[in-house]
Amino acid sequence: MAKFHVAMFPWFAMGHITPFIHLANELATRGHKVTILVPRKAQLQLQHLISLHPPHQDLISFISITVPHLQGLPRGAETASDIHISCSHLLAAAMDLTRHQVESSLRSSKPDIVFYDFAHWVPEITSQMGIKAVCFSVVSASSLAIALVPARNVLVDRPITEDDMKEPPPGYPSSTVVLRGPEVRSLLFITSPFGDDGITFYGRITTAMKNSDALCIRTCRELECALCDYMGAQFEKQVLLTGPLLPDTAADATTASLEDRWAEWLGRFEPGSVVFCAFGSQHVLEEDQFRELVLGFELTDLPFLVALKPPVGCDTVEEALPEGFEERVKGRGVVYGGWVQQPLILGNPSIGCFVNHCGFGSMWESLMSDNQIVLVPHLGDQILNTKLLAGELKVAVEVEREENRWFSKESLSKAIKSVMDEDSEVGIMVRNNHATWRHLFRKPGFISGYIDRFVHNLEELVNHK
Repeated sequence: MAKFHVAMFPWFAMGHITPFIHLANELATRGHKVTILVPRKAQLQLQHLISLHPPHQDLISFISITVPHLQGLPRGAETASDIHISCSHLLAAAMDLTRHQVESSLRSSKPDIVFYDFAHWVPEITSQMGIKAVCFSVVSASSLAIALVPARNVLVDRPITEDDMKEPPPGYPSSTVVLRGPEVRSLLFITSPFGDDGITFYGRITTAMKNSDALCIRTCRELECALCDYMGAQFEKQVLLTGPLLPDTAADATTASLEDRWAEWLGRFEPGSVVFCAFGSQHVLEEDQFRELVLGFELTDLPFLVALKPPVGCDTVEEALPEGFEERVKGRGVVYGGWVQQPLILGNPSIGCFVNHCGFGSMWESLMSDNQIVLVPHLGDQILNTKLLAGELKVAVEVEREENRWFSKESLSKAIKSVMDEDSEVGIMVRNNHATWRHLFRKPGFISGYIDRFVHNLEELVNHK
């Protein structure tokens, strides 16, 4: 079997770069060479994810990309973790200014395929070099299908409006994974400029897909078959699926262990009794909503570990906590403002429930875990992922929202209790449905089978002239 060389240029965000690295590991394990183009800071933070043993680890290399400074970006900002989400369009503009670095690197390394996502201009480079361009979407097909084909025709060039998103386009295959009412406004960001040349987010992503040689989505047919077929038909492209694309946590446990502070704290509680909450590396809550959240955990009367960034206007989580909160929950609840080892925490036997934002990484980690799932989505793709898990698959419960999309401490507590109560009808339903899907995903050969088929499809793509 001929080996090929893949270059990767992901969006400058940890949640995007991480699955690219997971895919690189899988490709290198099968003997293929991978070159990853990322900012230096991201390389230093994520290179530990290259978990291969010789000789395969030598097949993965990094090329550092220098991110230029733009007015409005903090000095030294290189990834989305370094900025407020409102500055993402500036980071996209900075990414566009790295085009000459990317082109130079590709001319030097001469890969057979380039994987990219937000860099819509990559196909313009690769087409001149005879390199195949694969647009790799690390989000679910659910969030791609309704978010990126709202205007009846994916080739539309006019600006997208709110009216375009009030009804799914013709042929859209789901009555569950749809946006209703105020949820529609969560996707209006796609009409905003997102890059150096004034291109919108919608234009950036649809252009990236339209000009690719193939589409690639981090999902599986068992989960999103109809939506994957719909995307392929809309873009008239072959759709390659990687499957869940998660590392082997059992194997990782031999090389990584949970920090002592958390292992010891969790060890005080009964198996399956602790509620863990995390909202990803980017989202920052308003101070009032942050307080409502932690008060909701207090209301559950359950042990809990909350790992969130400090809310807007606060330097630490401690200064945002309600008066008397720490004393009232002492011994059973912790609110932490730093980074935690989320996969290892989810695998701890004391954890029984995972409260998360349903970002694409947390979505898969939820599905693969043994924990009950409660969802508090904030942005468009998270809302659509939640529709898939809570509405379509019925493996999770979404926290009820007010008209303004805020939630109350009572609604959060109610959702958590509904899944943690062993006699709850809702809890039993989502637990059983989750177990069925988890059994499928963990079946021997399921994940590796997806990667094997994916690699076979790449070989055909490379050989097709």
